[in-house]
Amino acid sequence: MKIYLVGGAVRDALLGLSPGDNDWVVVGATQAQMEAQGFRAVGKDFPVFLHPATGEEHALARTERKSGRGYRGFVVDADPSVTLEQDLARRDFTINAIARDPDSGELVDPYGGVADLQARVLRHVGPAFVEDPLRVLRAARFMARFAPLGFGVAPETLALMRQIADSGELDALVPERVWQELRKVLASRQPSAFLRTLRDAGALRAILPEVDALYGVPQRAEYHPEIDTGLHQELVSDMAARLAPGDSRIGFAALTHDLGKALTPADALPRHLQHEQRGLKPLAALCERLKVPADYRQLAEAVCREHLNVHRLAELRDATVLALLQRCDGFRRPERIAQVAIACEADARGRGGQAECPYPQGPELMRLHAAALAINARDLTTEGLKGPAIGQALEAARIAAIAAARTLARPMA
Repeated sequence: MKIYLVGGAVRDALLGLSPGDNDWVVVGATQAQMEAQGFRAVGKDFPVFLHPATGEEHALARTERKSGRGYRGFVVDADPSVTLEQDLARRDFTINAIARDPDSGELVDPYGGVADLQARVLRHVGPAFVEDPLRVLRAARFMARFAPLGFGVAPETLALMRQIADSGELDALVPERVWQELRKVLASRQPSAFLRTLRDAGALRAILPEVDALYGVPQRAEYHPEIDTGLHQELVSDMAARLAPGDSRIGFAALTHDLGKALTPADALPRHLQHEQRGLKPLAALCERLKVPADYRQLAEAVCREHLNVHRLAELRDATVLALLQRCDGFRRPERIAQVAIACEADARGRGGQAECPYPQGPELMRLHAAALAINARDLTTEGLKGPAIGQALEAARIAAIAAARTLARPMA
């Protein structure tokens, strides 16, 4: 039996990045031998075990053979005769097909992964790449993480990704797995690289048709120098990653805030009146299809519906500001207002030449929210009031608090 460190931990260490979880591959062992040494079997589709002391995953070296449609249609062979090189051959990209001997520190790199790391190239290991449609998503996700380091997809790998997209195999991906990959993307440094990679592969229309529909839709140049709505979306997603690094909820809200622009009647372009309301229907469809968690969906709905209102916050009446805060559920979920503010800032700054422009509406929205939030029904004089009248008194007090906060913020004459 021989154990090697494999995959992302080796890759990230070679890139000088903080590694995540350690993954280990075990060569020359059986399940019975693993269990005899105290390892606990947890794998359903192939033999994976948890180390009795560290809890780290150890998988038996295996080969995979395509047997059906989708990314689950594989026959796995984990016989003790499977070599390390054979196990590495089934992996997706050369940069993930590197192993390290923990005893000697020696690298095992049969497919040129180290050279591709140095060249900043994402390249498939072998022709079996086309057998797993999930690899198209993984390639795009890796680009969202590694594009800032200068990585690009090898042309031959992109050609195979197009082949997978053209085959219709992407339709076999289960929604939960697509969402799992997308959520990781939205917590990455450069989500736009994910969108561009999928579009280059002809796969975005299958994975996120609501977002793909934004490309080629024009906007008014005086507000959007980048003009193309799809390019605006890329800028917004990257700005959200910059303003709220690692926050996939804000990232999802930023990704979906302008879906309604794809539904603007052609004779109205490049204006997009009521695109906020139009965007709610495709947003709902996307969330239903990918089984997006409720908290992600609710924040995205608030940003889609309210982002123009936040942009023109200074023009809104005090009562309208309160109504906006209520629609965003800002009194039951106070944290949501800051999330909305950041997503709206990403929209405002995610435009050509405006990345460094200030966005005072964000801090102002949070300040007015704090003023209204400080007012509670128990602090009011409600003697003689019942039922709806108490709620009306609370609303009036909160409107007054918003007005007072605005007055304090204005410079003295």
